[in-house]
Amino acid sequence: MKRKIVGYHQDEKDDWVADLDCFHGQHVRHEPLFFNRPWSATAEGRKSKLGEILDCKRCDVLEFPEGLKEYKRTPVFTQDTIPKGLLKHHTTKLGTWGKIHVLEGKLLYNPEGRESITLLSSQTANIPPEMQHDVAADGSVRFYVAFYTLPIEV
Repeated sequence: MKRKIVGYHQDEKDDWVADLDCFHGQHVRHEPLFFNRPWSATAEGRKSKLGEILDCKRCDVLEFPEGLKEYKRTPVFTQDTIPKGLLKHHTTKLGTWGKIHVLEGKLLYNPEGRESITLLSSQTANIPPEMQHDVAADGSVRFYVAFYTLPIEV
């Protein structure tokens, strides 16, 4: 998935990592040469790339970022009470990850551009920010969706 660079930090080896708007990090080092990124070696170069787009492979595999905190959850839905908006393509907002929690039954999770994922009782599935998706009941089901973001520092 395409994600914007919103900042940088250095890892334990002092290599530069781009902070992406999905809360994943991606190495942008120039040495050793994985990609030709000489701009990553200077503060001015890194600053010039803020807002640029990188392809986040971790979002592509629906990998949930570390350090996020739940801030809201939906009521428990059943096959009869799933809101119409969840049955058609929709997204979470920028900066918000979703996690589907199936309590009972079977739910189909359809992330755009990927094969449908069948979720059974006690299973979860991650929803990256701004990724088109929908869900569908496969018989009787009970589930809810929790929403996560970075904790606010006071």
